[in-house]
Amino acid sequence: MNRKFTYRLLAGLLSASAIMVSCDDDLNVNPQDVINEQDFLNNPDNAVQLVNGVYNKMLDYNMYSFSWIGITSITSDDADKGSTPSDTGTDKQKMDALTFDANDISFQDVYNGRYEGIYRANNALKYLEQLSIDPTLKNRLIGEVKFLRAFWYFDLVRCFGGVPLVTTSIDLNDTEAINAQVFTKKSKEEVYAQIEADLTDAIGKLPLKGQYADADLGRATQGAAQGLLAKVYLYQQKWNEAYTMSGNVISSGQYGLLPNYADVWREVGENKQESVFEVQATLTKGLVDYCNVQGPRGTPDLGWGFNTPSLGLSNSYEPGDLRREATIMYIPSTLWDGFVAPSTLNNPRYNYKAYQSSLAESWNGDKGNTAKNLRLLKYSDILLIRAEAGMQTGNTGEAEDIINQLRVRAGLAEISGLTMEQLYKERRWEMAMEHDRWFDLVRTGQAAAAMAADGKTFVVGKHEVFPLPASAITVSGGRLIQNNGY
Repeated sequence: MNRKFTYRLLAGLLSASAIMVSCDDDLNVNPQDVINEQDFLNNPDNAVQLVNGVYNKMLDYNMYSFSWIGITSITSDDADKGSTPSDTGTDKQKMDALTFDANDISFQDVYNGRYEGIYRANNALKYLEQLSIDPTLKNRLIGEVKFLRAFWYFDLVRCFGGVPLVTTSIDLNDTEAINAQVFTKKSKEEVYAQIEADLTDAIGKLPLKGQYADADLGRATQGAAQGLLAKVYLYQQKWNEAYTMSGNVISSGQYGLLPNYADVWREVGENKQESVFEVQATLTKGLVDYCNVQGPRGTPDLGWGFNTPSLGLSNSYEPGDLRREATIMYIPSTLWDGFVAPSTLNNPRYNYKAYQSSLAESWNGDKGNTAKNLRLLKYSDILLIRAEAGMQTGNTGEAEDIINQLRVRAGLAEISGLTMEQLYKERRWEMAMEHDRWFDLVRTGQAAAAMAADGKTFVVGKHEVFPLPASAITVSGGRLIQNNGY
């Protein structure tokens, strides 16, 4: 398996008096010891462990597993609920039909998971800013944490629109601070402004991908922060800024397309030149249930069988597009690793990008805790951002060149006279089943028509955002205002 830095959770009490650290193989501290926080973290290794604990949150079930899959993919026209008719996945049949509401657990998971990560990030920043360690390391660690916080706020603003904006470490006994920050919803514009500020600061502090040692491969980089900021600009229709920022990533020389599209989501493609940022999973610290949720269900039983590529997605590809067979696992068929997927599996199609091979990749026998990395930001996405922003700013020739790069890799002929409609199709095919489709439909104004074609009703003025979880509104004592229509 590719070398990845191992996330180690600094498990403990970040209080005013002590830090209690779990017995980790790489951090042998007696849990009974009481240590001055600043003295402890002024050891550079321990400061790194603190930041690793922020990264570690990405592996949890309520981050990128079943609920995230449900609200970002099953809602869209790329995927159906899958599994069996009787297995609803608690609320995934409602995601598929767009009949969801504020009481559904998927929204609670996604909302709570991001704020748990933000809480870790805010606590880490509180301590990092006080440290007297090497300034270069200190700045890098601050940049990494601000990048992660920005990523989670980007998830939140895409899903829910305006949300509470918490950017400081809060005493859980400080009712006034909690009411003012945790239970007060800020506007979408204010959230985006904070994301931009975090990423701009991170860009100035983070190294290039190639400047990291092999043991640190997978940490946030300058290119990752620039790439995410380009995407943030794209979502706000800041075309000139998106065009320029994506261009910074492209011109850095740190990234490129893998020759074989199918390799991007396999172990062989982890942290390679097409990877801008991905969740790092290992055999001992796996990504909880991401692959298991989407694994083929039936005989043999390889998973829960949810989030199956739709017939509409399958039929949308041009003949000969290699991305189709790399994205959709057809049943029955012989898979890339030689495994024969038989007709006794329940569904005719599964998400091939979520397939973890037990024959040709790292595997510990635990379907629910696999070592497959999750790509959150990849170079082809950056190219597509540059192309879309280029179309909007009059740089149509460059946009067409970019699209043709992707088409040639996919085994297709080049095109001329690129239209925005064609660009959107190319984005769908390049990014299919990668949790962007729903958001792309909403931000480009295509959602109502696309959902109607898929037999769903998209309510304009409501479904552009998901409902804030009812539990969050209840806990806030009604201070949080529910999104329109819910």
